[in-house]
Amino acid sequence: MNWLFLAILTAFCFGLYNFFLKTASGNIHQIAGAVILQLVAALAGLMLLLYFKTTKQALPITQKGVLQACLAGLCVGLAEMLSFVVFSKNVPASVGTPVIIGGSILVTTLLGYFFLRESLNGWQMLGLVLVIAGIALLSAGQNSGH
Repeated sequence: MNWLFLAILTAFCFGLYNFFLKTASGNIHQIAGAVILQLVAALAGLMLLLYFKTTKQALPITQKGVLQACLAGLCVGLAEMLSFVVFSKNVPASVGTPVIIGGSILVTTLLGYFFLRESLNGWQMLGLVLVIAGIALLSAGQNSGH
């Protein structure tokens, strides 16, 4: 399957994720919401894992892969709890989500550049500058939310 189609489908799923996270944030404690979210995600993943196992598909697992998946899980858990906190401060989804996702893009790109030695061309660097500008514009004038 084409990577771009999969990336767009992933973006759609992340959009729904952020929408439901925002709508849930005023109706559930941040930690409880994050735990429930993670449990549902784990159950969905477990069902897929069992499907792959029962259909005898290869499931290569390395110690390094497990460690990196655990670190990613820790980071996503913290990000989810913090997202619930952000949105419980009455930050609009149209502001909070782009700031969070835009910041995520910056962090990921910089980590890729410095630690994975991935290259950036001029257009990509301009894109990062525009992400920074977008974050600044979206957050400008937004009340601090207590």
